[in-house]
Amino acid sequence: MSPFSSARWLAIWLCALFLVNPASAHEIRPAALELTEQADGNVAVIWKQPVLSGRKLRMRPILPAQCAPPDQTSQEFTGTATIESWQTACRLDQGEIRIEGLEQTLTDVFVRLHFADGREQTRLLRPASTAFSLNATGGNSPASAYLRIGAEHMLFGWDHLLFVLGLLLLTPVRKILWVISAFTAGHSLTLAITALGLFRLPSAPVELLIALSIFFLAVEVVRKQVGKTSLSIRQPWMVAAGFGLLHGLGFAGALADIGLPKGQEIWALLLFNLGVEIGQILFVAAVLSGYWLISRLPLDQQKWLARPALYLVGAMGAYFTMTRIFI
Repeated sequence: MSPFSSARWLAIWLCALFLVNPASAHEIRPAALELTEQADGNVAVIWKQPVLSGRKLRMRPILPAQCAPPDQTSQEFTGTATIESWQTACRLDQGEIRIEGLEQTLTDVFVRLHFADGREQTRLLRPASTAFSLNATGGNSPASAYLRIGAEHMLFGWDHLLFVLGLLLLTPVRKILWVISAFTAGHSLTLAITALGLFRLPSAPVELLIALSIFFLAVEVVRKQVGKTSLSIRQPWMVAAGFGLLHGLGFAGALADIGLPKGQEIWALLLFNLGVEIGQILFVAAVLSGYWLISRLPLDQQKWLARPALYLVGAMGAYFTMTRIFI
């Protein structure tokens, strides 16, 4: 296969990667199951799961066999998740807790157990591990799982990845580290403020503004290519920091779905943010490595690399913006 054909197929593959059901990127938002033993022998159950494109994932918690079916449940819709709660006559000393349908998703489920004697236990269930025994000792650290969730939210969040790709297209190579650091500082600040409950915005306008930020970057790249200038072109770090504040609100949405473990809020928040940074570094390294490899080939980099990437950022930015306005 010629270098030209290889580059063409690489561009097509990258476009297909982003276009295959972009809404599924948000499926990695975790669900949460909380069980609290009470003095009267009942267990209070709270089941919270993300909503994707207006529908719930097809999964539900299966409690131990000795747990009586609830007489009634209450449901609440927050816009990004559904919260279902009920009481059941139950004990948390034997049997198995399982999440039915989890194996068919891309998400994780945090399970928190609050025992009547004051003990607490946290488990992290995944598509490859959908159940655990109440007879088993131990459990996952309440905070440690947040590192993986943060990395996944970045690596599978096409909107965040597209924004970083737009920054790479707008920024001279010598300034990339500074610009990415400014983006990190921006989203870290609002992530911490929002996750700790100091400030919060509704998710719908945040998601819309994130989509607009992607499209804005594509427009600025085009302006730069035709010889025009602006504050964004001259000082891309300022745009990165400003929109980073906005993207931090988006990252905080993932934490809002599960909350922070009591007594370990700061530790969990730091791990989640570190996970986001690991995902971001991996993506930037992959893009720069791909750019370096293709630059070794005897072909027009503008035609075969920069232009398809720009079309991708602009088209998907416009697509995300339209879907978040009308859907």
